[in-house]
Amino acid sequence: MLSVVLLLSVLSLGVSSQPTDDQRLFSIAVSRVQHLHLLAQRLFSEFESSLQAEQRQLNKIFLQDFCNSDYIISPIDKHETQRSSVLKLLSISYRLVESWEFPSRSLSGGSAPRNQISPKLSELKTGILLLIRANRDGAEGVPDSSTLQLAPYGNYYQSVGADESLRRTYELLACFKKDMHKEETYLTVAKCRLSPEANCTL
Repeated sequence: MLSVVLLLSVLSLGVSSQPTDDQRLFSIAVSRVQHLHLLAQRLFSEFESSLQAEQRQLNKIFLQDFCNSDYIISPIDKHETQRSSVLKLLSISYRLVESWEFPSRSLSGGSAPRNQISPKLSELKTGILLLIRANRDGAEGVPDSSTLQLAPYGNYYQSVGADESLRRTYELLACFKKDMHKEETYLTVAKCRLSPEANCTL
């Protein structure tokens, strides 16, 4: 009888250990993306406040309607986000982070916060990959990096005049802030799915 109780205890521990590990990994990933989102907001606000009023208005007028990462197929609204599977949200999150690996290098000079972007994106990408491997069901696998061939923000790195350079920097920071917000939303919803009793509404 005692051996049966012990066996059931071991089995229950084995069953419950996986969600616990997933929750821990998700908590780390969400914490990291929240930090990146706050950092993106701070960089964008600092840059915007350094502009003259006329430049700020012109940048808002000419800001592109789309970011490079908009080519990544993702939920169109909060309802579709809530209906998406954990693995789908993780895969989109992985591609979003990957799309910023190259452009983030242009944000990595100067102030200390900028120097945190590339390594934190790399850590987040590694964490999401671990979560994908832990949550895949055989139907879908690890994202194939070769299928994501986004141009590094078009001609952003060509030599341009001062005004054009300001506008492009404004666009790049605005897109980074937008994408980190999306990333935070997707990972938060995916993490919430591991708690059936939780309310995952956005």
